[in-house]
Amino acid sequence: MSSKINVRRFSLTQMMFHFFLIITFMLLSVTGIAWMYIETSWGKALATPFGGYVGALEVHRITGLILLAGFGIHILYTIWKVDWKHFPRSLFSRDSLVFQWRDVKDFILHLGWILGLSKGPQFDRWSWWEKFDYWAVWWGLIIVGVTGLMLYDPVFSSDYMPGWLLNIALWVHRIEAVLAMAHIFTIHFFIEHWRPRCFPFSATMFEGSKSIEHLREEHPAWVARIEAEGRMDEMLCPSAPVPLRILYFGVGYALIGLGVFLLVFALLNVGLLTLKL
Repeated sequence: MSSKINVRRFSLTQMMFHFFLIITFMLLSVTGIAWMYIETSWGKALATPFGGYVGALEVHRITGLILLAGFGIHILYTIWKVDWKHFPRSLFSRDSLVFQWRDVKDFILHLGWILGLSKGPQFDRWSWWEKFDYWAVWWGLIIVGVTGLMLYDPVFSSDYMPGWLLNIALWVHRIEAVLAMAHIFTIHFFIEHWRPRCFPFSATMFEGSKSIEHLREEHPAWVARIEAEGRMDEMLCPSAPVPLRILYFGVGYALIGLGVFLLVFALLNVGLLTLKL
């Protein structure tokens, strides 16, 4: 089969959700780090495009509210997509993102393959790490969302809770945000773009599809299943034209570069601040 034929993996709605998450996450990362490092020249430089400290903080707050609204819409979308006729069995289908016993077995097999002790797992629609990435957004947004709302107007919040609780909320908010950025800018980027099978860039979430050759390697059980069910023809689609692939690459690496830049310079400035102390 021609390498120009892809298999559809994501709908337009799902791709739009992902792009929305990318933009809001990056904007929150830039303004949040500017806020954290505002006493450094680097932090001031990051805040300058937003009008300084106050502007960066305001953009951070507004973007946070927008992200929480988008998260709420995604929850409604998820509820709508559930196969209620076969509930709760549908939650544990092979197309479901809910963690199942087979994911535990896949993880063990995958670890054994990495260590050269066993054959690798035959992933179906989702791999265990794809499910982990998906649900990590849920618990991360819940943590930063709740603490962010507490900190949105601390004067108002202090009418209903003691000041020490707001101090805890601030540190929990920062720690969870830093952990999320560290994961996205290292592990997520590596798994999705820098593994040998994907290097130098995977446009799957931009294009919504992936070559059938690649999927036979990455998700062989899924390809075999949709072929056995006679659904392959309806899921085939042409790959994006070259100009669009160039655009995906350019936009994607601009975002990747921004993430790596924020991570590296944040670590460097932590070192500089530590030396000053």
